[in-house]
Amino acid sequence: MRVLATIAASLVLLADCRAQQPPSRSASIGETCVVRRVVDGDTFHCADGLKVRLIGIDTPERGQGEAARRASAALRRLVPPGSRVRLETDVQVTDRYGRRLAYAWRDTLLVNEALVREGWALLYTVPPNLRYADRLQAAQRRAREARTGLWATGGFACTPRDFRARRCR
Repeated sequence: MRVLATIAASLVLLADCRAQQPPSRSASIGETCVVRRVVDGDTFHCADGLKVRLIGIDTPERGQGEAARRASAALRRLVPPGSRVRLETDVQVTDRYGRRLAYAWRDTLLVNEALVREGWALLYTVPPNLRYADRLQAAQRRAREARTGLWATGGFACTPRDFRARRCR
């Protein structure tokens, strides 16, 4: 039932995004970022000042305690300060906070997917950025079934989205 609600909400967001967003440049890959600092489990800064929000995933918020610390540590392990990542954009290039929305590649590793596969992030699709949604969904299904990462400890009992909306603590 929750999956159907998520799909319905995504369709509404898609219509809303298409109505409100000006057309953005086409998706691109190849912009290089040298990671300066990891902010949390799904956001980091590049040495040139660019702030990157990983597309298609959501990780526990800072107020969610140990779960947030573990998700941030996982991103720091995957993209430690000084490492080079390639940024791949999708349809919408920035969010309302001015962050670059991107899939981060470290060599052949899709960092967004690795975080989900290891159980440190949840699938979080926001249309129109859906390029790897199926891939991320499959990774989440496998992580949940295997009780990997935060799935092993109940770390997603309160999803980041619900936490931000103050529906749980």
